[in-house]
Amino acid sequence: MGNDRRTGWVIAGAAGLLAGVALPPVGWPWLLWPALIVLWSLTGSRAGTVPSRFWRGGLWGLAAVLVSHRWLLWLHPLDWIGVPGPLSLPICLALWLAIGLAAGLLVGAWTALVGRLDAGRPSTALLAATLWGLAEVLLARGPLFWLGLGAAALPGDRAMAGLAALGGAGLLAALQLLISWGLWRALLAVPPRRSRWLLITLLLVAACHLAGVTLLGQAAAPPAGRAERWLVLQPAIPTRQKFEADQQRRLLQRLALAQRRAATAEPPLQGVLLPEGSLALGQLLPEAAPVEVLSGGFRREGVELRSSLLRFEPGQREPGSWIDKHRVVPLGEWVPLADLWRWSGLSAVGGVEPGPASRLLSRPGGDVGVAICYELSDGAALAAATRQGARWLLASANLDPYPEQLQGQFAALAQLRSIETGRWLVSSANTGPSLLVDAAGRVLEQLPAGRPASGLLTVQQRAQLTPYDRWGEAPLIVLALLAAAWRWIAAAAPDGADAVSR
Repeated sequence: MGNDRRTGWVIAGAAGLLAGVALPPVGWPWLLWPALIVLWSLTGSRAGTVPSRFWRGGLWGLAAVLVSHRWLLWLHPLDWIGVPGPLSLPICLALWLAIGLAAGLLVGAWTALVGRLDAGRPSTALLAATLWGLAEVLLARGPLFWLGLGAAALPGDRAMAGLAALGGAGLLAALQLLISWGLWRALLAVPPRRSRWLLITLLLVAACHLAGVTLLGQAAAPPAGRAERWLVLQPAIPTRQKFEADQQRRLLQRLALAQRRAATAEPPLQGVLLPEGSLALGQLLPEAAPVEVLSGGFRREGVELRSSLLRFEPGQREPGSWIDKHRVVPLGEWVPLADLWRWSGLSAVGGVEPGPASRLLSRPGGDVGVAICYELSDGAALAAATRQGARWLLASANLDPYPEQLQGQFAALAQLRSIETGRWLVSSANTGPSLLVDAAGRVLEQLPAGRPASGLLTVQQRAQLTPYDRWGEAPLIVLALLAAAWRWIAAAAPDGADAVSR
């Protein structure tokens, strides 16, 4: 008995590790499904008591997030923001473990709940999957969420990711769970029924791919809107040196050269793009140029410091408009109850306050949907900006000092946001990824990561709305309500059509 219990814990932890590996930058759903089969098995009657299901499910979630979010350890050392060396690594480890424990609690609670509802029933599977998908969408609007099952199809299975145009990342997350549930049922079923469950699951996979390819084909159609050519600067300035006088001087010199190049280019350029946090507070452009400049920087709103995307109109040196970062990093940029004490937080720029929730930047050449840094994980906000008139998307980020693993996740999320909204996306990042993604989620161009570079990227404006732009999570909510009603009816008649014989 003791050996069986230990084996169960080992399997749960190993499956969680596999799930973490399967997420971007690998992005292989077929590698994720075996890990999810184990998670479904933890909800079954053979998994033991409710506490046992909770803790084993929690271990699965903890392991998955510790693997997929291990880039957090690259924050060390924190001496550049005044944290003593002996405290730096413990703080980074504590942050990494805290994120993992939060995920463990959520997955453990889901596992325990689904176990109580009888996970073997199709109605329970549909309800559990839709609730997971909606939970990911909700968490993406808060401060702690970055990556979930909704991104698992990229970059390895863009055909399945095409369904994001229909229901966003929440629908993709629900589908991963439903496919793995079907495989789990096939494994549990007796031989005559095993083939039926396997066939149903394979048909679901095929239908998802067929629908995804169809939606991607519509997105790949030639756009009717105008094209804009932008010069993207990738400074590759280490965050620890960003505000040193020499680095700022070099950046402004490069910006001046870029402005001159953009002003004389043939065919004409729309302007110049710089990543998050490029310009210091109150920094003017080095010279006025007859092109637009969109640059990450800082500004004051009363006494509050904001991290913003600043828009400089042609011929101007001061920003004429901007959009402030709304989803700021806890402790890294924003400190809860900061009005009660003036602590700047773990940030090189001091305490940053969140701006308005809207991600729409109005401009004469065509409105843009803007995501600053990890706002890219919130697909609902960019879909809302698209619905309000955004013709393309801009992701502005500073991913230093994080490793290429995070850059791969950022690129996968950029692809996902393009598919959801049917918009081309330009990423302008300090150390990368600086890239161009079309409305079908294809990475068309990318600057070399980790070193200074520049490139000319042509982004196509689009006006067509995807189903996700129009309806958001409404279809997934309706599906969850229908599943709840189905489950309630099945509970009243346990021997009805919803009961599954093994």
